[in-house]
Amino acid sequence: MNRMGVVSSIAVCIFFLIIHAWVPVSAADGAMENLLPAYGCVQGWTLKDKALFDKDTLFDHINGEAELYFPYGFDMLATATYMNGNDSEVWIVADVYRMASPLDAFGIYSNYRKADAPSVRVGAEGFVSSSQLMFYQDRYFVRLQVTGATGLRQDVFLACAQSVSEKLPSNARPAGELEALNIPGIVPRTERYIAKSLLGYAFFRRGIIADALLEGERAQVFLVPEDSVSAAREAFDRYHSYLKAEGEKVQLQEGRDYVTMVAVDPLYGGVFVERSGRYIIGAVRLKEPSSAVKLIEQLRERLGGGKS
Repeated sequence: MNRMGVVSSIAVCIFFLIIHAWVPVSAADGAMENLLPAYGCVQGWTLKDKALFDKDTLFDHINGEAELYFPYGFDMLATATYMNGNDSEVWIVADVYRMASPLDAFGIYSNYRKADAPSVRVGAEGFVSSSQLMFYQDRYFVRLQVTGATGLRQDVFLACAQSVSEKLPSNARPAGELEALNIPGIVPRTERYIAKSLLGYAFFRRGIIADALLEGERAQVFLVPEDSVSAAREAFDRYHSYLKAEGEKVQLQEGRDYVTMVAVDPLYGGVFVERSGRYIIGAVRLKEPSSAVKLIEQLRERLGGGKS
């Protein structure tokens, strides 16, 4: 074979390798790309370009933030840029992140939300500022940002967000554990889902934490949803052993379907913790552990006694 024939054969091989690698990814993720409006997200804003990013390439789009998404089961991002028809230098960048579950989508969302941010009625929950709008819906987290300008009218952001929301699965209800926290005493919009090491403890693999007002005192309430009763028992026992090893006084009391623990955590002060079924429910930073009893009882009942 002459030199030109060798070069030609190599080129053909490279071509088929590229096609072989690209086709399955494109076919599998075409649905993600379709979650973004094809022509414009709001009147007067037209599509400039679209792109997809996976676990290996997410750094190219949000370098410095990508690591935050992985514990929440991120697997794909669809992004689009929409250009202002009156000013081609002003764009809306729309990002749709697919996470492992609705709770994981909320987890990412809650990392950005502030309690005093103006809320918007889109998806399961959303908020807006002068430069961005974020919401989550089903297992998707959506982030809209303006570039080329310091701010954008809220009605433009909201119209764009609604056009994206219409293309997502219609499930706009929060996860059951989040709904359980909708009770007096919990400070609204302070809930956060931590996908790894709640309170910094490895034995609490994941969980939700929120600010609370208990008898006029500021505290924090947490909820650890385990996969089984035995897994919850193991995590509770490890916390008990940790506190005893720290030399702290620990009081245990067993009820019919639950076990409670009152102690002083070396990092978080007074604690009241209960294991009920597959859940661990607790409050930390307490001056009087008894102040948390009523709220913990309410949570237990709203979670169905932890039997689910």
